Amino acid sequence: MVETQGGGPGDGAAEVLDRPLPDGVRRRVVQIVSDGFGSLTVGELPAQLRQYARFAPNRRAKFAGNAMAAALETDPLFRQRIGEKLREAQPELAGALDSGSAPPAADPLDVAAAAYVLRPTGWVKLVTAAGEEAQRADAERADEETRAELERLRDELDHAREHTRHETERLRADLDAAKKEAESLHRKLRSALSDVKRGEAALRKVQSEIETVRAEGHAQVSAAESETRRLKARLGEAEAALEATRRAAREGRSVEDMRVRLLLDTLLDATQGLRRELALPPVSVRPAETVDAVEPGRMTPKDIAARALSENDPAILDQLLALPQAHLVVDGYNVTKTGYPQMPLEKQRLRLLGQLSQLAAQTGAEVTCVFDGAELAAPVLLAPPRGVRVLFSKPGVTADELIRQLVRAEPPGRPVIVASTDREVADGVARAGARPVASAVLLKRLS
Repeated sequence: MVETQGGGPGDGAAEVLDRPLPDGVRRRVVQIVSDGFGSLTVGELPAQLRQYARFAPNRRAKFAGNAMAAALETDPLFRQRIGEKLREAQPELAGALDSGSAPPAADPLDVAAAAYVLRPTGWVKLVTAAGEEAQRADAERADEETRAELERLRDELDHAREHTRHETERLRADLDAAKKEAESLHRKLRSALSDVKRGEAALRKVQSEIETVRAEGHAQVSAAESETRRLKARLGEAEAALEATRRAAREGRSVEDMRVRLLLDTLLDATQGLRRELALPPVSVRPAETVDAVEPGRMTPKDIAARALSENDPAILDQLLALPQAHLVVDGYNVTKTGYPQMPLEKQRLRLLGQLSQLAAQTGAEVTCVFDGAELAAPVLLAPPRGVRVLFSKPGVTADELIRQLVRAEPPGRPVIVASTDREVADGVARAGARPVASAVLLKRLS
């Protein structure tokens, strides 16, 4: 025999397969290459297969199957090396193929795969025959499976027919029973409808009676609620009147007591001040002291005339505040807009209240500063300074009216000084017994 390029005897290398390799044969060929792959060195492998050298046989057959089949077909040296490994693994099969006959008991797919790798003479016929045998076996197996499936379907059809017959008989029996039940139900339904009609008539009658009773009840409840509301209103009015009477009595007593006590303190302070001012001796007056004359160091009528002060002199405000229990009421915005109108209202208030606090500390007088609440866009968060009472007029009440209320609240005889340039305010407080002072005078005193 003559050695071929594939490593086997004969001239099978010149033969060419004119059709695609059957799938079964191809799988066996890939398995043969995968089995012989592991015993080759990396240098003996084609370049495209070296990356799979460390793969396990199963993974190699799975991921490198196409690459191994292509290398086996295109690389004769690689095919020769795989063939040598196959001859070592299956010498009987290789020897039989080299002799031109396949073992009778061998699997046709194994014979075809080995022939494809070893390429003995006539290997194309062996591969073609194996493919046809595999196709014939597949066809026979498919035919057997088809016949078995047909038999199974026939059995299922017979069973289904039998089941359908029994089910039909059962359904007919159920239908007859349902018809009889329906007839019975129809009779019962007609009887029930008759009962329902009678019940509906009775229900309508009862509903009419209920509506009549409900309307009468609503009328009585409405009348009772109206009477209750009227009595509650009269009770609320009586309670409000009683509470107002009690409050008026309490406030009247407390206000009058406060006014009397304040007037008494004013009289006592005035008496003590007058005694200090007149420098009354602790002993009784002697007859010689009743003679009208000018003693050395005493004031003459001319001196007294020289002490008269102008209405715009700040000293007159000090004299007024020096009176016992003096109360200074300040028209806030009237004073600030007279003295520093260019400043924002908030800064005007803070400046005036700071100066009034110093004045109260210096004189000891009671100081109340009144601002018009209508000038406010929002409630004022303000901590009043020490010694100064800060008041804002309520909605609908002006600062002028609040000042007049403060003056009327004082007992007659107490010195009350009102600082305002408003002529209407000055005239009103003067009629109530207070002493008006111009805002400019207060500003001069503060500065």
